[in-house]
Amino acid sequence: MFDFITTLLGAFFVLSVIFIWFMIAYQLILTIAGFFHNWRSTKEKKAIDAMTHFESPRVCVLIPAHNEEKVIRKTIEAMLKFDYPADKFDILVINDGSSDRTGGIVEELGKLDRRVRCYNVPKGEGGKGKSRALNLGLKQTDAEVIAVYDADNQPLPDALEYLVAELLLHPDLGAVLGNFRTINKDRTWLTRFISIETMSFQAILQAGRWAMFKVSTLPGTNFVIWKHLLDDLNGWDEGAITEDSELSIRVYMKGYKIKYIPFAVTLEQEPETFSVWSKQRTRWVRGNNYVVTKFFKEIPQFQNKFLAFEVLYLLSLYYVFLFAIGVSDLIFILSVTKIIAVPLPGPYTTVWILAVILFIFEIFLVLSYEGMDTPKNFLLVLLMYFTYCQFWIYVVGRAIYLDYIKREKRTWSKTVRFDLEESSAESTK
Repeated sequence: MFDFITTLLGAFFVLSVIFIWFMIAYQLILTIAGFFHNWRSTKEKKAIDAMTHFESPRVCVLIPAHNEEKVIRKTIEAMLKFDYPADKFDILVINDGSSDRTGGIVEELGKLDRRVRCYNVPKGEGGKGKSRALNLGLKQTDAEVIAVYDADNQPLPDALEYLVAELLLHPDLGAVLGNFRTINKDRTWLTRFISIETMSFQAILQAGRWAMFKVSTLPGTNFVIWKHLLDDLNGWDEGAITEDSELSIRVYMKGYKIKYIPFAVTLEQEPETFSVWSKQRTRWVRGNNYVVTKFFKEIPQFQNKFLAFEVLYLLSLYYVFLFAIGVSDLIFILSVTKIIAVPLPGPYTTVWILAVILFIFEIFLVLSYEGMDTPKNFLLVLLMYFTYCQFWIYVVGRAIYLDYIKREKRTWSKTVRFDLEESSAESTK
């Protein structure tokens, strides 16, 4: 019996290592492709900067806000500094059932600048999620282009102009998304890890997939989309708690593309405590569960075959990859500590170690784009693998429990904000 268990564990370990290597090898290819996309993007940026004139469409910036008094003032003040023609954009804050001073702050700023508007969701209809708030805001404007920002964002002055310019220059684009960076990255160890994670996600998965397959997925913030396309799609799916990934798939199914450009930058706040991070990430995983379930049966009908792969990748990213990490970590620890002896006909332990090294190399290459390839950050990435990355196992396990065991209803919940001391878009530009 014991021999059977050790043989079974050995088989699990081998399969886990194979999965890990497949995923990391794929991400290595995306990392290299993402490097070239970032390099080409510097030329695109220069070309846009050299443009003397283009007809600016009217843009409405939608900001869903529920109890955002800690951040909403700085967000609006940053957006009022957009380089975009002042008579061609306005800011619509959807005050979604706030019980704090969010609405009062927005109305106060609206009196100082008529471009700022506050739409108060009718009593009894608020607090039903970001998708619902965005759909209500969409009905309040006839602008040609919709920009979406979270209430904690401080975009750089040129961000909106770059996003809209790309949308105009490429008729096949339905939406364009920019880069987001962590404004509070130096506050805690957790925010440092999140900052590295977000930079890596964008440089590898967003930039790499666009470079190779002309596919990117919308984030929840810092993007523009044609209003007529949103109208055709009947807006956002109010059953989705990750409305961005769900909308992305429908945009592609409609025949449009979504492009990622790294030079349209916004700064956003990230969770500073594990409890806030865990709740936010669990919502993300559960949201992607909804997306996969919704579109899985439609995969054979997808005209864009890579999009079909992308739906499957959403599933594998959270479950197959993290299951492989969890199993291989456990068996490796049991083997090293001599609790069990796994008879393997090959250097699989060495292969496992090399996979970790390759992971660190990929992340460190991304940091080099930003001039952050320092010995200190190398150690930070090493620590990140053995701590932060492992926390995702807990998050995925919790999402599985809530969705498939407890069968708890999926509800949208806002991320808790923290007070920022002297944080501004200009200080980080």
